[in-house]
Amino acid sequence: MSDARQAVLDRIRASLGGNASEDAARAEYAAIARAYQRAGHLDAAARMRLFVDRLHDYDAVVRETSESELSDAINASLAGSTAPFVTAEGFPPELLPPGIGFTPEAQASVADLDACAGVLTTCTVAIASSGTIVLTHGPGEGARRLTLVPDRHICVVRAQQVVETMPEAMDRLAALGASRMTFISGPSATADIEMTRIRGVHGPRHLEVVLVR
Repeated sequence: MSDARQAVLDRIRASLGGNASEDAARAEYAAIARAYQRAGHLDAAARMRLFVDRLHDYDAVVRETSESELSDAINASLAGSTAPFVTAEGFPPELLPPGIGFTPEAQASVADLDACAGVLTTCTVAIASSGTIVLTHGPGEGARRLTLVPDRHICVVRAQQVVETMPEAMDRLAALGASRMTFISGPSATADIEMTRIRGVHGPRHLEVVLVR
């Protein structure tokens, strides 16, 4: 969290009465009745099938692989690209196949992101019921601009990161507090203009998930 944002939040808390008001608000929030589904009921295989089905519904590409063949699967995803790919800061270098140009995120300008063949990231958690991947922009996930400028996003998701429901995902993310997060459900698309669906307005037109079982 930036110093400026923290300062603003501190002032808001102080104006509300400090920790006492904050504690009361937390207690009030905890007391809210929650009758909706908070935990999944599917087994691991069914949960993965649901996640893949939701991704396909969004026109995302899914490439399933094993941990031992992950590098080969990434290589297959990148095959045929002539422009370099940008890799998120902290993306495991051992997964990058040889013979393909890669630009580290720290060295990529906005122009580089605009011209690149795509970006490679990992994620923090994925939600099967909505086909959503969540980036918290830590190591391997990159800055927010990686999910805005390039035309293609390739994301590595591991089976243990996939939960069934949104509440389960929020439980995993709770420890991060007010950290920046990006929720991605399929390629960027909008139908705001004359109800015509247009892809790539707010982010990549193409999303590919490399799913490690």
